[in-house]
Amino acid sequence: MTVSVLIPVNDYDIVALVRSLRSGMEKVPEFCEIIIGDDGSSPEFRKKFKSLEDDRTRVIISAKNIGRAAIRNKLALEAKGDFLLFIDADVMLPATAEAYLTNWLPYLKPGKVICGGILYSQSKPGDPDKLLRWKYGRKKEQRKAADRNKNPNNYFSTYNVLIDRSVFSKLRFNDEIRQYGFEDILFGYQLMKAGIEVIHTDNELVHEGLETNAGFINKTKLGIENLSKLYDKVTDKKAFSSFVRMLKTYNLLSFFRLTLVLAGFFIRYRERMERRLDSSDASVKLFSFYRICMFCTYREIHRRRNIMPVF
Repeated sequence: MTVSVLIPVNDYDIVALVRSLRSGMEKVPEFCEIIIGDDGSSPEFRKKFKSLEDDRTRVIISAKNIGRAAIRNKLALEAKGDFLLFIDADVMLPATAEAYLTNWLPYLKPGKVICGGILYSQSKPGDPDKLLRWKYGRKKEQRKAADRNKNPNNYFSTYNVLIDRSVFSKLRFNDEIRQYGFEDILFGYQLMKAGIEVIHTDNELVHEGLETNAGFINKTKLGIENLSKLYDKVTDKKAFSSFVRMLKTYNLLSFFRLTLVLAGFFIRYRERMERRLDSSDASVKLFSFYRICMFCTYREIHRRRNIMPVF
């Protein structure tokens, strides 16, 4: 069994990461190649990526940004390995590359989808402008495999995942999703509908590329908009709602006729909440409330006008 390491990237320095992985591959021969998917990067970064090419490292280039789903599909088509290891560009290895790669070997079995997990630094970022992303990651995303395996498909993530090529040939990422947000959730849902189990293991990578508070809030808006669009497109809304926590909450609020109340609250107090979130006193609880209020707003405007609002 062989493994292709696939790294989608846009304007992010992955030189140290790729060199480390390339060195580890010398001792773990099952890993046959690294493919870098340059998704519309600037010439400066593209030059750096091209400098990494050798007999087992290559770069595929998309002249314009085609989106997280499409670039991953493109990488998979180029890969030679029996298994595909997708990792995000903004990661750091917690130990040696050899140890990280070796930890995947027991899972090289037909039909497997294995998520390795994500870690965040134990100490707060030195830049207070990145506190919200760090707090949210520590509270909501960093979970041990034992916890993730209680609801395995719900915790599917492309951040650090090993997928049998035969599985991926049946279920590709939805490349109609161009902007950030919830594409992982959709793929996990599709795996569940296809009867393909996701398994989680503690082979984490450290999330190093923290966005600023304002940047994370803006990406959240894109994600919430995506979720509202996805909800309209899926055929089995009941099953999809039971799969996504935010939709469960939204449906409960709908039952008690509270969605309009939260939408009104969001319109009136959005700027005040965003100022609080974009501060050294950022609260994860407030951020969760902000997200569901925003989703209620998107749903109400979309339902009434059949358009997506822009905040």
